[in-house]
This record gives sequence, structure tokens and C-alpha cells, in this order.
Amino acid sequence: MPTDTKRVRGPEVSQSLSRFVCKPETTLPSDGTRTDGRSRDQVDVRPVFVRCGLVSQAKGSAYIEAGNTKLICCVYGPKETERKDETDMKCGRLFADMRFAPFSCPERGSWIQGSHEKDLSLMVLESLQPAVCLHKYPRSQIDINVMVLENNGSALAHAITCASLALADAGIEMYDLVLGCSIRQDGASYLIDPTFLEESGSCWGSGENQGSLTVSFLPSLNQISGLQSDGEMGEGTLTAGVRTCIEGCYKLYPVIQQALVKAVRGAAPPPSES
Repeated sequence: MPTDTKRVRGPEVSQSLSRFVCKPETTLPSDGTRTDGRSRDQVDVRPVFVRCGLVSQAKGSAYIEAGNTKLICCVYGPKETERKDETDMKCGRLFADMRFAPFSCPERGSWIQGSHEKDLSLMVLESLQPAVCLHKYPRSQIDINVMVLENNGSALAHAITCASLALADAGIEMYDLVLGCSIRQDGASYLIDPTFLEESGSCWGSGENQGSLTVSFLPSLNQISGLQSDGEMGEGTLTAGVRTCIEGCYKLYPVIQQALVKAVRGAAPPPSES
């Protein structure tokens, strides 16, 4: 039988790669602390790393990393709309597509967009539409593509922030940036910016005020552009959760502003010598 000369042969004595893989935790600590050292019932969001303009083929792009949650977003347009049979062409159209990479979750997914990804794409679209000056782009469409590279919780909230940053990097006129923040409610206690394990319903008991909340917020205008709630929470708990998410957005705002300023200064031409 002929041998494959292009294939690199491994050593005769080897060990399985699974022996060196760290198994993720499947249960929360029993003492009530969080797995990453943050405190409960505190507006303690994960440190965020942000960069703009990473994809040269796109009109605007942004990358955000919060803990082990990593996303990248590309914006294309404005370009001529593909639907020419629309009756109202005075305003532009916004399209959003959010997908999870097959390797982003503990269980490998598919490239085909599922119903969950379609719901998240709709939430991203509804959160960004109030902030974009669509009347400035008649007969045009703007495409937003979000890819989750690694999902360690709060993917929707960070996707909204990343998409807003990419729109600003593309030079799309906006009323304000849109920041996202989420919490996980556990009875009388809450966890802001939850990880994948913390937002998983299998790790929580049954009872009142069990659910999650994601808020999209325009910090300069002090307005909420989107809200998604899962589970059962009372009116008072839901109101307090919205206020907590707004505080989390205000904590992220300076980081996003600095990333935009750095991107603008990097793209600006050097001053001419007189």
C-alpha cells in the first residue's frame, strides 16, 4: 500500500490530547461566590478589551472581549437597497445577522443559522434602529454581521455594544452609541454580566424572581432602545434590574469612548508641515 508522503507522521509513543484539556466547571460554588471572583449584588462588570477597524474589507468593524466572551462585528454599506419594490424609500434599511461560530460554545454548533440566532439577530436590529439616522440614507441599506467567536455568557449584550461600535467606526450617522448589559436574577440576589455557567438555567433552583434581563441603553440621551426578559420576575425586581443594567452601561461607556477616539486618531492623516 503506498504511503502518503504529504502527511506528517506523529510519534510512535503519544498521549491523547483530552488528557491535557481543562474540563469546564459545571456547578457554581456552594458558598455563593462567583467563579471569576466578582461579587454578587454589585455592579461589577468584567474587564473589556475593545478595538476598531480590524477588518479592512468592511466599511467598519469592531472587536470586543469581555472575560472569555469574544465577538467581532463587520458593517457593510450604505449601499443601494436590494429590494426595489419598497413603497417607502425615504429612509434607509438596517439588516442585522448574528451567528455563533461552531467552536464558540461547549457543544459544537452548526454553520446553519438556527431559531435562537434569528431571535438574537432581531434583538440586535431592534436595539440599534432607534440610534441610527436612517433618514440620512434614503434608498440604501446597511448590513451588520456579528460573529461570536467564544461564548462565555452575555453574548447578546456584548453583541449590541460591538455592533454599535462598528457602526460608529463605519462613519454611519447616529444619535448616540448603544451599549448592552445583562443580569441574572436569583431570587433576591443578582449577578451582573453573567458568565455562561451563571446564566445557564440548569444551575439555578426554582422559585420567585428567577430569570435574566438584557437592556440596550443610549447613555448620552439617557434612553432605553431595547429590553429582553426571560423567566419570571416581579415588577419591582424588573425595575431594579433595569436600573442595575443602566449602571453597568455607564461603567462601559468610557472604555467604548476611548476605543473610538483611538480609532479616529489612527485613521486621521498626519498634520501637514507648513
